[in-house]
Amino acid sequence: MPHQELRICIAEDDLDAALRLDVRRGLTSEPKHLPMRLHYDGRGSALFGELTRQPEYYQTRAERAVLRDNAAAIAAFGAGPVAVVELGAGRAEKIRPVLDALAAAGRLDAFWPFDVAEGEVRDVLAELAPAYPGVRLGGIVGDFTRHLSQLPDSGSARLVAFLGGTFGNFTGPERGRFLQDLREALRPGDRFLLGADLVKDPEVILAAYNDAAGVTAEFNRNVLHVLNHRLGADFAPEHFEHVALWDGGTDTVDMRLRALKPMTVRIADLDLDVSFAAGEEIRTGISVKFHRGELETQLRAAAFAPEACWTDEDGRMGVFLAEAA
Repeated sequence: MPHQELRICIAEDDLDAALRLDVRRGLTSEPKHLPMRLHYDGRGSALFGELTRQPEYYQTRAERAVLRDNAAAIAAFGAGPVAVVELGAGRAEKIRPVLDALAAAGRLDAFWPFDVAEGEVRDVLAELAPAYPGVRLGGIVGDFTRHLSQLPDSGSARLVAFLGGTFGNFTGPERGRFLQDLREALRPGDRFLLGADLVKDPEVILAAYNDAAGVTAEFNRNVLHVLNHRLGADFAPEHFEHVALWDGGTDTVDMRLRALKPMTVRIADLDLDVSFAAGEEIRTGISVKFHRGELETQLRAAAFAPEACWTDEDGRMGVFLAEAA
């Protein structure tokens, strides 16, 4: 088995310090807010997996269909060996059709999952080793908004994948900075594969965030369980209502938690008391939806040249391929 390199860019102490800073800043702001990444502890990841199986949640099924149906076309771009890096890889399930297509074409040189959870990165590498014998496997443990300079460069052409619609969780300025940082980390001729949720009927969009089984609501409230567990808070999650709103002016779903009654929450590890009025909200995340031309303009502004866009048959999810110019 080829040697597996693991690049550790972030330590547990760094994650704890970031958590404390984000929570103190967010819950003492007006309006209150928390970063979306706090949803994804072990329980949150399991809830998200359950969410993707709900009939209303089209995103995962549609993107998987796009990647499955177009993996050979994606793998046909460029020439020579390719090193693939997947940002926010998780279990590296989304990228597998592309890896398989590159391997079948004899072009898969290396694969690097990039994620914040060291244990998950190690597990993925162990799982993939038998599936891709002879392919160099490595992992990056870090924050892809801060550590893109750590992308491996062995001389092969690189394909950086960012799938699942996570790009839409960034604000406009954050998207611009991310694209600029990524472009600076790449060489001309490297490529970027981006999955994005496309603008469609708002009723279809909102249904995905208000599923009948209530899984999205429980996933949203999980952020309060995280604060209870990680920071000794005494939130009663059942006293907060899940809210998902559509802003047609910005093509954005706005996720919030709304207090059902007045209360004061103690966050012991921060020595902080947070008061809520009845009806007061915590903004817990956004999900921007894109028009194809708008997203391609953003890519060009960061010195990427859009090459292709594939969608599912209903035009719900788009997978964009762009070359670093």
